[in-house]
Amino acid sequence: MWTFDDFPSQKVAGAYGFSPDQAWLDHVRLASVRLAFGCSGSFISPNGLVMTNHHCAQACITALSTGGKDYNRDGFYAPALNDEKKCPALEVNQLIKIDDVTERVQKAERGLPDAQANAARKAEIARITGACDKTLRCDVVALYSGGQYKLYTYRPFRNVHLVWAPEFAIAFFGGDPDNFTFPRYDLDITLLRIYDGTKPLSTPEYFKWNPAGAAGGELTFVSGNPGRTDRLDTVAQFAYMRDVQLPFQLHNLSDFDGYITRYAAESDEHHKQALDDVFGYENTIKLFIGQDQALLNPSFFPAKQKQEAAFRSAIALDPSNEAKYGSAWDNIAKVEQLAAERSVSDSFRDGGFTQFSQLLFFARTLVRGTAELAKPSDQRLPEYSDARLRTLEVRLFSEAPVYPEYERAKLAWYFTKFRQYLTVDDPLVQQVLGKESPEELAALIATSKLTDPALRRALWNGGPAAVNASSDPAIVLMRKVEPEALAVRKFEDDNVEAPLRANSELIGLASFVVHGTQLYPDATFTARLSYGSVKGYEQNGATVEPFTNIGGLYERTTGRDPFKLPTSWVVAQAALDPRTPLDFVTTNDIIGGNSGSPVIDRDARIIGLIFDGNLQFLSADFGFEGLAGRAVAVDSAALTAALKTVYHADRIVEELGIQ
Repeated sequence: MWTFDDFPSQKVAGAYGFSPDQAWLDHVRLASVRLAFGCSGSFISPNGLVMTNHHCAQACITALSTGGKDYNRDGFYAPALNDEKKCPALEVNQLIKIDDVTERVQKAERGLPDAQANAARKAEIARITGACDKTLRCDVVALYSGGQYKLYTYRPFRNVHLVWAPEFAIAFFGGDPDNFTFPRYDLDITLLRIYDGTKPLSTPEYFKWNPAGAAGGELTFVSGNPGRTDRLDTVAQFAYMRDVQLPFQLHNLSDFDGYITRYAAESDEHHKQALDDVFGYENTIKLFIGQDQALLNPSFFPAKQKQEAAFRSAIALDPSNEAKYGSAWDNIAKVEQLAAERSVSDSFRDGGFTQFSQLLFFARTLVRGTAELAKPSDQRLPEYSDARLRTLEVRLFSEAPVYPEYERAKLAWYFTKFRQYLTVDDPLVQQVLGKESPEELAALIATSKLTDPALRRALWNGGPAAVNASSDPAIVLMRKVEPEALAVRKFEDDNVEAPLRANSELIGLASFVVHGTQLYPDATFTARLSYGSVKGYEQNGATVEPFTNIGGLYERTTGRDPFKLPTSWVVAQAALDPRTPLDFVTTNDIIGGNSGSPVIDRDARIIGLIFDGNLQFLSADFGFEGLAGRAVAVDSAALTAALKTVYHADRIVEELGIQ
């Protein structure tokens, strides 16, 4: 997961005989994009055409499924340019510049106690990003746990339209049983287009299409935005994840997933409303299970302890280094102990309300955001700084439908858990629920008028006076819990985040002493480039070949969900070559956030599209497992066949230059 400004071209040359030069790297960076809400993508034509995964654009697909239409079920294709439909809440970012601001940020926090240093760091970051051109998006990114700070400048695009999406049944063929496995038989793709006003955006930097697809053993590059890894964490941090964080998340999300799955099964309408959540939570649960198993593996902690001990011993060889960095590991262990005592309770007192409800997200944003906007940018909570406001407003003002019935169901579950974890006697529970049952309070919140984006905009523009005067039940609830939520936030900022950042930064600086920049930094949902090759692996004593083909797709179908093919593929079977590669695996290092990343060859041509990893990949948060862990991609040969033969998307085929 190498950054574009520190890519090891000579290592690639030594392993594969190809050394990417600066022009090649710049082209790949500019042809790659980030979907602001958690995925990656790429420009694949000079006319703003963007390729990403179906599951990355699913919220847009669902939001556009109105008036009796269901584009998840039936797929979507715009036969002409004016048939392309605007996504109600989607932002695409193109990284145009990286600047080193390490000295400026570290100078602002130098010599201060942890809590003051944390506040000073945030204020300085707000000043740096606030000085950027207002038409751009600027993020200061901490790399190597704060050992480096880089300013990433993006060109943001918010006029994004849906062009083509296959049916959910083929995009996620095999469903949860096949998720994080290989062999796979998915066509997980969506095509979007960015507009400049009423016309497609001109994008001279784009990836050309290779209809032949990938070849066994071929050098592959994956350009994307891996979300987060914890590979540089301490043993104490891993123990916290194992003993506190993951057990709580798994228990809660599994319970919620079962609840909404039952809701989705009640009717076709409920299924449409809950599909995005069911897919997302099942995916997350499976990922968490894999992480949990990795942490519980008997060999994991001894290996990490040995690695950490060697690192600390190397630092201790120099007394000056030991004096600077030696206490950081023990300090982090103390912080994790404090976090373990409070984390479950605090999750219900601060952010939990908004995780499961769009209405309460809107209400929290209006209550907290309007109050924060009354302050200078460098004194606000970071998510409300000037640099991040436009992205926040994309979601706040989205015209995507909100379903009151689904909101009521989710909130009834949440308020039940809220009371269960905090107990009936907790003052906050009594304040929130009073004499009402969770179901009664959920029904009240579901009557909120915040389903109307015009009302949300009016309240936002009206500022604190308008929000404080509102009698909307969602806003009334969030006003009620805000004082304690802010108190929890401040405690966590000062007593958990601040010392963790300060000591993690020391460890990041210590790693430069021992390793230099031979290690790439943990993933931060910023642009990275990995290199690898198309290669199978061994599993349970058997060889897993690197490719599946279209013939295998038809052999796997049962006619029953989740192995039921859509009608378009049934009709096209006779016209498709069963030998056409469908999915393949590579040794590229990826993680969540890489979904939608292009797989390119040494000529920077599209040969595939990342959409998943295999089971061995599930431990990638903690380290790169190169023996059997694999990235899973759709082959461009299958995408070509689908566009030409299954969907007859002639204008897209022509735009991609496919013969």
